[in-house]
Amino acid sequence: MKTKNSQLNQSLKPVAVSLFIALLCLAQLVYSAEESVMKLEQSKKSSKPEVLQLWDGVAGKGKTTSELHVYRVKNNPAPAFLVCPGGGYSRVVMEGEGDWVAKWLNSKGISAFVLKYELPNGRPLVPIGDAQRAMRLIRSRATEWGVDPKKVGVMGFSAGGHLAATLGTHFDEGNGAATDSLEKESCRPDFMVLIYPVISMGEKTHPGSRKSLLGMQPTKDLVDNFSNEKQVTEKTPPTFLAHAVDDKLVSPDNSKMFYEALRAKSVPAEYLELPSGGHGLGHYKGPMWEKWQEAALQWLTANFIKKEAIE
Repeated sequence: MKTKNSQLNQSLKPVAVSLFIALLCLAQLVYSAEESVMKLEQSKKSSKPEVLQLWDGVAGKGKTTSELHVYRVKNNPAPAFLVCPGGGYSRVVMEGEGDWVAKWLNSKGISAFVLKYELPNGRPLVPIGDAQRAMRLIRSRATEWGVDPKKVGVMGFSAGGHLAATLGTHFDEGNGAATDSLEKESCRPDFMVLIYPVISMGEKTHPGSRKSLLGMQPTKDLVDNFSNEKQVTEKTPPTFLAHAVDDKLVSPDNSKMFYEALRAKSVPAEYLELPSGGHGLGHYKGPMWEKWQEAALQWLTANFIKKEAIE
């Protein structure tokens, strides 16, 4: 009987060892995941950015509230994003759609520049002027900031998504004859990531964003000019879009219209339709928020950024 028990014990040893190793691996995975979350949460509370006045020293511009919050990474040269937070063009959501996003991008090896744009109050050229200026500034200081000037995208959320899409449809390649050295730089984004964006100023718009941007009674020409689904050309940058089907604040038709316009002009585009999350996708956290982040990174590494450059 003892012999049989001994044989049974011997036969169970490899199973026990394998199970022990599997449990150790599982524990390590859980620890690594928790450590990553802790690091990201800690970074949200720390890592103060360099803050620049966007129009500082520009003759004739006067005093503005426009700022660029600079979050750089150590890898050089790094891809980068100009980040445009939302807020219905009546405020700028700098935390959840700006600084937190920048720190997430940094954790992936991507530099980020968060734009605190001046609110339009019915002056539609003010925010886009800030966005164009910011893009030129990033490229002009690419060497100093360790940025790859050919891999500078724009990312926008809600009304900030409209601003980002406006930058992608209302850009120029710079003015070589300009006296301001920044004006010589291109303001065209190399790619765009638009999350639950306002796109149109027409029937499908977010009424508050339209009123704040265009004023109470905009002309048809003004509405059309800032309806970005009508401004897509073959030169519009490749675009990733994500929108929840249950977004009650900004209709997902905005993203669909822009995606269809891009495809009609043979511009590379991807549209992620999320089953839930609403506007803000769970207040900047949770499975739907993580889903767009994962999908956007996959799209970027498949098309524009080497995976090893952001690992």
